[in-house]
Amino acid sequence: MKSFQYVAPHSIESALSYASEQGRYLGGGIDLLGELKEYIAEAKTLVNIKELPGTAAVTSSADSWTIGMNVTITEIAQHPELRKALPGLCEAAAEVGSPQIRNVATIAGNLAQHSRCWYYRHRDINCLKKTGDMCHAQNGENRYHSLFTGNPCISPVVSNLAIALAALDAQVIVRRGNEDMPMSIAQFYSRAWDNPKAHNSLEPADLILRVQIPHRERKSAYLQVSDRASFDWALVSCAAAAKVDGGKLSQVRIVLGQVSPVPYQVRAANEFLEGKTLTDEAASQAADLVLKEAKPVAQNGYKVPLAHALIRRALARLKA
Repeated sequence: MKSFQYVAPHSIESALSYASEQGRYLGGGIDLLGELKEYIAEAKTLVNIKELPGTAAVTSSADSWTIGMNVTITEIAQHPELRKALPGLCEAAAEVGSPQIRNVATIAGNLAQHSRCWYYRHRDINCLKKTGDMCHAQNGENRYHSLFTGNPCISPVVSNLAIALAALDAQVIVRRGNEDMPMSIAQFYSRAWDNPKAHNSLEPADLILRVQIPHRERKSAYLQVSDRASFDWALVSCAAAAKVDGGKLSQVRIVLGQVSPVPYQVRAANEFLEGKTLTDEAASQAADLVLKEAKPVAQNGYKVPLAHALIRRALARLKA
């Protein structure tokens, strides 16, 4: 790990000022400290944002839930009102890492974390996502990689919360310079779709302030399958949300994780279910639409039937 300065500002403006000079924000530190130790990332200054005022609360207004950037994953998973209103989000939070990690990791860090691809994480491999000229996973070990991508890199997004938040039409409020920018989850990750070096759409000094989730009176669910029952990354994850009225669905969202560099959804599948009564056949047809453009590589073809099953099961949870 290279040497760095450490500062603990008491205002958002000060934090942005320090970060603008080759600084990196330090919240839970779960991802960043690992990258620094492995010389994957470096920073002139670590900007401790954990004590910034007004950033560690979950609140509800007339039209939305607001989750501050320093709210921990444990607080989301165990929040009694969120568990009633947004069960899919809490289920996603409960699947993050171990209890020790969830106690420290924050919602902002979970959204902004970098690729877990072993070629990217290997300090001696200069892959396309760093400054290299090829994606080693394309013809290498690619069991955990993407089915969909708009660029040669096949590293998938790994944030559990991003998948659930996308299904809930959440917005991430980002401070860029003097402006607060609302980004949908799709916008927050859009740059990673066609830019192999991007993990998300953030600029270097951008600071995630909070996440806002509109009140929509929808049911939601999140499911994932992993190699191990706990403390493991998802092989595939799925979030679904919809309003269920008289047995019919509306405002449907189906989102897959770990299959693309962005939380992956297909508008045609959402629209197909709009106004329909959910049957096994309809759920299967929607899953077919989501997976229609899948392009497995040598070792990850198993993700297609796995994703198909998760879509059907997540949708079925909305009827319960």
